[in-house]
Amino acid sequence: MSDQKQWTDVTMPQLAESLVSATIAKWLKQPGETVEQFEPICEVITDKVNAEIPSTLDGIMGDLLAEEGQTVAVGELICRIQTKSAAPAVSTGATPVSPASQGNTQVQVHSQQGAASDQSMRGRFSPAVQTLAAQHSIDLNQVMGTGMGGRITRKDVLNYVQQGGPAQAMASKQPTATTLGQGSPFVGRQQPTAQLSTPIQNMDPAIPVRNSGIHLTEAPKAPVIEVEGDNNNRSEYFIDVTPIRSAIARNMRQSVSEIPHAWTMIEVDVTNLVMLRNKIKNEFKQKEGINITYLAFLMKAVVNAIKEYPIMNSVWAVDKIIVKRDINISLAVGTEDAVLTPVIKKADQKNIAGLAREIDDLARKTREGTLKLDDMQGGTFTVNNTGSFGSILSYPVINYPQAAILTFESIVKRPVVIDDMIAVRSMANLCLSLDHRILDGVICGRFLQRVKENLEGYTLDTKLY
Repeated sequence: MSDQKQWTDVTMPQLAESLVSATIAKWLKQPGETVEQFEPICEVITDKVNAEIPSTLDGIMGDLLAEEGQTVAVGELICRIQTKSAAPAVSTGATPVSPASQGNTQVQVHSQQGAASDQSMRGRFSPAVQTLAAQHSIDLNQVMGTGMGGRITRKDVLNYVQQGGPAQAMASKQPTATTLGQGSPFVGRQQPTAQLSTPIQNMDPAIPVRNSGIHLTEAPKAPVIEVEGDNNNRSEYFIDVTPIRSAIARNMRQSVSEIPHAWTMIEVDVTNLVMLRNKIKNEFKQKEGINITYLAFLMKAVVNAIKEYPIMNSVWAVDKIIVKRDINISLAVGTEDAVLTPVIKKADQKNIAGLAREIDDLARKTREGTLKLDDMQGGTFTVNNTGSFGSILSYPVINYPQAAILTFESIVKRPVVIDDMIAVRSMANLCLSLDHRILDGVICGRFLQRVKENLEGYTLDTKLY
């Protein structure tokens, strides 16, 4: 039966309801390499986020039917996997091995030897690995990775659990050479110990860290540039349009062309909020392990205002206006080459501390590039923290098909007249773009006034939980 091969076709899955195609960014498995169930086999780029396609079975990678950089429609073949039941067995003793098996063995040996020196994928974890780690309370920095580029697989995590935890795992990190049937040669690289609650980062310490707002804290990937002309006369250059950038262009054009935008702004005194945050930020950091930003307080103020004016949480449907019951807040997260809008689901059911945790989680996922398609869907109202990069006034474009978008501008100290006396106060602007088919100035003015009252209503006694 060793010469009979049973192949399973792998097609591009339907990653989201509106997704019709995706681009193969990188193959994580090459022909001849062993594939485990749930182990990622390739990275794909969609018009929303980058994602990984996991294997649905155990086996050996066969032909790659789609090249890196190729756009593949949903349902089209991308590769084939040979199931283990039909795959030639790899011998560790004196049993003869067929030429085909020898070829596979050589590919696997070279791949595993390369993993000993290549650690480029060490800090990237698949959803299956993260789930297992959370279930067993495992610090992934203590687990040896035998996958491509030092990547940790499900089998690595399970072996770690069977070995008895941290003590055995640390001992197994010593350089060892074993046979193919027992494991692969691996030289462990010491990783910093971290708790599971600490965001996993894989950054070059030489790169300055950005800590404003919820933007990326690592340098962006450089776009692919084609220079037009010779070296002595470079008058222009081209930047490839990524699927995400193409989606942004399409959605922004649709928003501006279909939605009649109107704009309004209100000024808010956030002096008490600044004092409150300064009072609790260190204690909150020690207790939760994350920073609490002004965005969490703003979001709570916005959510409470939407409860009073639910029409703000609606979409236009030509012959009717659909008001959403769940308040799902989209966060406009700007990077150097894209704008993403991850969603905090049912934000009205969360307190300030819960919103802060959600914001930090989305920031970590954005930084690591691990946002899932589900993280990007279902938003009903968008909040943008433009003040994180110093803006004091902006005109945001509505996140189609929502009815409105609110920006929180930079907090600055200004002289303000209070009871006929001049005082220095911390002030910020709130800018609102609205769909004039659904919303009018009166309702939006009242909504903004309620947000203002909620923000100015924070005191030193405000509870976070």
